[in-house]
Amino acid sequence: MATCDDVRENVKKYYGSRLESSGDLQTSAASCSLSCRPVPTSVTDALSQVHPEVTKRFFGCGLPFPAKLEGCRVLDLGSGSGRDCYAFSKLVGQSGHVTGIDMTEELVTASRQYIEYHQKKFGYEKPNVTFVQGYMEKLSEAGIQSDSVDVVLSNCVICLCPDKRAVLQQAYNVLKEGGELYFSDMYASKVVPDHMKEDPVLWGEGMGGSLFWQDLISLAHSVGFSTPHLVSASQIEIYNSELKAKAGDVSYASGTYRLFKLPPSQVVSEAIVTYKGTVADFLDQLDFDSSHCFKKDVAVEVNGEMAAILQRSRFFPDFKIQISDKPWSSSESTPQYCHLNPFLLADKLGSSVRQCSKTSK
Repeated sequence: MATCDDVRENVKKYYGSRLESSGDLQTSAASCSLSCRPVPTSVTDALSQVHPEVTKRFFGCGLPFPAKLEGCRVLDLGSGSGRDCYAFSKLVGQSGHVTGIDMTEELVTASRQYIEYHQKKFGYEKPNVTFVQGYMEKLSEAGIQSDSVDVVLSNCVICLCPDKRAVLQQAYNVLKEGGELYFSDMYASKVVPDHMKEDPVLWGEGMGGSLFWQDLISLAHSVGFSTPHLVSASQIEIYNSELKAKAGDVSYASGTYRLFKLPPSQVVSEAIVTYKGTVADFLDQLDFDSSHCFKKDVAVEVNGEMAAILQRSRFFPDFKIQISDKPWSSSESTPQYCHLNPFLLADKLGSSVRQCSKTSK
C-alpha cells in the first residue's frame, strides 16, 4: 500500500513535469462541472483576463466561483498554475486577498511569474495574490492562520489527496465562523477498489482517489461542516481505452459543492426568508445551489440549517429572515440525499448541456 508521501510524490511528478497542458489529461474533467444556470458575466470576464500561459496549464474540473466575493479573503487549495487565483483576484477586488497553496514547486514558481501582470491588468495599486508551497492537509504549517479566511475554494485537487478528512478538517479550521468551502471535484459512483488506488496514472487522473459521493456527506459532518449543497455537476468521459478498461463499472462525475462553518452549539429553527436582490450578477434571483433559487421579494420557507447559513454567512445582509418558533432538528427524520447526487443532477441536465472535451485527440 502506497504511503501518503508516495502518493504526493507521484502527483508532483504527474503535474509538475509530465503534463505540459490540460490537453494531456485523459479525461474530460477540465472545465466540465456544468451549472443549471448561465455563468455570471463577472466570472467569464475575470477568466478572460487571465494570461493565456496560465490558462494553458489549468487542470481543474469545474467553475468554483461563488457569488459575492468582493472584499473577501480567499484561499485556493491546490492552486496549480494560478488560473482560478487570478480570476478570484479580479472578483475580490483591491480590498480582498487571494492565497493559493500548492505542493508542486514547478507550478508555484510558474504561477508567481504573472503576479505583476495581473496587478497591472486589473489596475491595482499593489498585488492582492500570494502563492505558497505547502500541503492542503497541513495549512497551519504553510502559515495559514485559523479563523482567518472567508472562503476556501478548490478545483479538482482533493481527489488527488490521500487524506481527504485532513483536507476538510484543515479547511474548517482556517475558515471564519460563517465561512464556506466551495469546491469542484471528481466523484465516483461507488467506492473505488484498492487496486485502482494503487495505480499512479489512475490517481494522477483523479480516478484512483475520487471519493464515493455519499461519503462526502458523512465526512463533512464529521469535521463540523453543514450538510453539503450541490451546485452543479456533469458526467466525466474517459478517453483513454486502457484507463476506461481499468475503471470497470466505476463511473465518474464532476460536482461542485458548498459547505458552511456554523456554530456547533447554535439552536436552529425553520424560517421564512426573502431575497432582497442585492447580490451583484443576481439582481432578480440568487441561484444558491441546484435545489435553492431565491427570487427577489418572494418569501420562501427554509429548513433550520439553511436558515442558519443565511444568518451566519456573508449573505446575511441580502435576506430578510423571519425565524419560526419551532426549533429544527436534522434528526427528526432520516435525511434523504438524492438531491446531492452529482450523477442524478448530471443526468437531469442531459442533452441540454453541451458536452465539453478538452482532449480532441
